[in-house]
Amino acid sequence: MKNLLYLTAVLLASSCLVYAAVHTDYDHNVDFGRYQTYSWIGVNAGDPLWHNRITSAVDLALAARGWSKVESGGDAAVSAFGRVAEHDTLEAFYTGYPGWGWRARWWGMGTEAAEVIPERVGKLTVDIFDGSTKQLIFRGEASDSVSKSADKNDKKLEHSVEEMFKKFPKREKD
Repeated sequence: MKNLLYLTAVLLASSCLVYAAVHTDYDHNVDFGRYQTYSWIGVNAGDPLWHNRITSAVDLALAARGWSKVESGGDAAVSAFGRVAEHDTLEAFYTGYPGWGWRARWWGMGTEAAEVIPERVGKLTVDIFDGSTKQLIFRGEASDSVSKSADKNDKKLEHSVEEMFKKFPKREKD
């Protein structure tokens, strides 16, 4: 039974690592049906390759919602900021014989240890402003661990932006 609970906890924790943490919020008083076009204010990603990847992912998400990109003067203005930071994760583990008392301390048969594991975490923030009032109308934030594989990171970015725009307010049909 203990092993089953432990396995369930490990699988649950692992599944949380597979998908990015995505949070969104928007101004509920804004009529998103009046926005048809958007233009980019800018993307700050620190790396020109990521600049293009972020722009493309957000462009696809907005196009899927019926928004058209224009060079300037759009109904909405889009900005994105991406960064990578290193975070330490504390991984505690226990070794010992199961069934020899709680955590095997009674018999001295096990040990507990902890290891600090540095992890690179990427964060992306996408802000959308009203083009005329310059007021923030939507913010999406996603964070996920960064892989050493560029292909995996591309997929994580695409998935994160897709999740970010899942709850994006829909335009009403004309």
